[in-house]
Amino acid sequence: MNENDISYEVIGIAIELHRTIGPGLLESAYENALAYDLRENGFIVQQQVSLPFVYKGVNMEVGYRVDLIINDIVLIELKSVDSLAPVHFAQTLTYLKLSNIKLGLLINFNSKLLKDSIHRIVNKL
Repeated sequence: MNENDISYEVIGIAIELHRTIGPGLLESAYENALAYDLRENGFIVQQQVSLPFVYKGVNMEVGYRVDLIINDIVLIELKSVDSLAPVHFAQTLTYLKLSNIKLGLLINFNSKLLKDSIHRIVNKL
């Protein structure tokens, strides 16, 4: 499966999850539930993946963590906020650059209709 195939499947699974439990939970609840559903559907899921930050040749321990990486090629950043801010999009793009992954999904589960709160973000795609 390529990035687009995976993102299509992930979006469908995320929408079904949102229909089941709705908005209003903590981000960590959605992360763990989505990771479970993705694994049940045969995906390789990494949670809370540490990202390196190298500055002037020195590895800085700054604690950047990606919520989910699917099959090593799609990054997912989850939120549960009233509305997404520009910094959320910038954060996701930065995570894509640091991880050298081409496609990311920024998903805000605190919305009435999840399809309106899913954003594809690309890095050199």
